[in-house]
Amino acid sequence: MLVKILARGMRALSIVAAFAVLAVAFAASARANEYTAQEIVDSGHKFFGATSGGLATVVEKIFASYGLPNGYVLGEEGSGALVGGLTYGEGTLYTKNAGDHRVFWQGPSVGWDFGGQGSRTMILVYNLDSIDAVYGRFGGVAGSAYMVAGLGFNVMKNGRVLLVPVRTGVGARLGVNVGYLKVTDRPTWNPF
Repeated sequence: MLVKILARGMRALSIVAAFAVLAVAFAASARANEYTAQEIVDSGHKFFGATSGGLATVVEKIFASYGLPNGYVLGEEGSGALVGGLTYGEGTLYTKNAGDHRVFWQGPSVGWDFGGQGSRTMILVYNLDSIDAVYGRFGGVAGSAYMVAGLGFNVMKNGRVLLVPVRTGVGARLGVNVGYLKVTDRPTWNPF
């Protein structure tokens, strides 16, 4: 009788241990698909070049609020506004588990916003379960205040997926606006 009880206990313990090993392996697999702050800062320094002085500080703030991204986009965009505005951009989405993909974004905005800018843009991508989840409209609020050059970020959301564009721009821009970015797999002039 005691042998049977011990055997059952050992089987139950084996099952619990197996689940624990699977949970640890799953968590390690998820972390392997995410980017560390140092990986993002290094990539940003290479991409932004001399204008990346405040990049580490911006990335620290983003990581403190949102954690580790599982993708990022490096690209360029142009935008302009006179109360209503338009943004167009293109770049490459980098992921650790699904390869690299060309992406395009465009979108309207409205608000107290004046000026124009050309930006190098890094977009951190969170909760990306599949590449198709990045295609769609991401809404958010943006603000900018700089003359000649600046570095800033905002947060945009569509379902569970978050986009956090970090921009360093050249131009003159002042304002606050509400709008969205439509991310697509091909270029289009239609911002809607």
